[in-house]
Amino acid sequence: MSNLKKIAILTSGGDAPGLNACIRAVVRTSIFHKLDVIGIHRGYEGMIDGDFFKMDATTVSNIIQRGGTILKSSRSERFKTPEGRELAYRQLKKEEIEAIILIGGDGSLAGSKAFTSTYNIPWIGIPKTIDNDIIGTDFTIGYDTATNTAMEAIDKIRDTAESHNRIYFVEVMGRDSGFIAYKTGISVGAEAIYIPETKTDLQRLFSIFEKGWNRKKNSLIVVVAEGNEVGGAFKISEKVKEKFPEYDMAVCILGHIQRGGSPSCSDRVLASKLGVSAINALLKGEKNIMIGEIKGDIIYTPLEKITKKHLEITPAMNELINVLSN
Repeated sequence: MSNLKKIAILTSGGDAPGLNACIRAVVRTSIFHKLDVIGIHRGYEGMIDGDFFKMDATTVSNIIQRGGTILKSSRSERFKTPEGRELAYRQLKKEEIEAIILIGGDGSLAGSKAFTSTYNIPWIGIPKTIDNDIIGTDFTIGYDTATNTAMEAIDKIRDTAESHNRIYFVEVMGRDSGFIAYKTGISVGAEAIYIPETKTDLQRLFSIFEKGWNRKKNSLIVVVAEGNEVGGAFKISEKVKEKFPEYDMAVCILGHIQRGGSPSCSDRVLASKLGVSAINALLKGEKNIMIGEIKGDIIYTPLEKITKKHLEITPAMNELINVLSN
């Protein structure tokens, strides 16, 4: 779109480390190509309300290292309705916005898909979610930082567990996806890892505990994704307590700590690459796609093909878990 003059950018859904790095890349690349950039506060809610402001280089100064999002974010029930999307369209036309950059997860990307099915304003999506559960990219913005945050927290929990000869059940985020639990569990030497994609084998867990305690281990760590089919860390711990009432056990829910904090080097680089690539795609005439990176290459995926992806446990991954938990 060589005649493109004005674009808008918004962040939608839950926050994730690296959002500000991506915003910075989009704004700086737009300025390089002499495009006006309008920021939209509060995601789709701000789009409906016309909560717009002009962005420049000063707006994104010194934000690459900051967690959260300077644009703020929200989830919008109004945007899910045709009436809400029509209000948003009117606000965009009033501001003479010609294209939109959305940084969001699968729900936000679904919202953009619904919008583009009715209104002819080009959208470019950039995937962010700590769950890493969006197809069309190897990694999403925020995933690397979230796993490192969880790893560091569980390392500290291990210190307490060893001091008290205690079993800890640590719950990490991942309502529909086990990416965080699997990667974190391997990195901290967890004795067991439970994720939404697999059945929970409690008998195997009982066997692991019996072996561990018989070997006089000082601690045991079980990492559980919040979407585990048994019902999370508390439910699993209750079942283990019924089997081994004599064991000292505790549950720790890491929760939203995983979504905050300064983004890692990997997330800053990924966010910057995707932000630059989003503007480049617009200038080449691309529209209604999501920008991703697969094996180092920038990939375009049509919005209508965006779905959730799930962690596929291979025999090699199972072996890794089984061997290292002994």
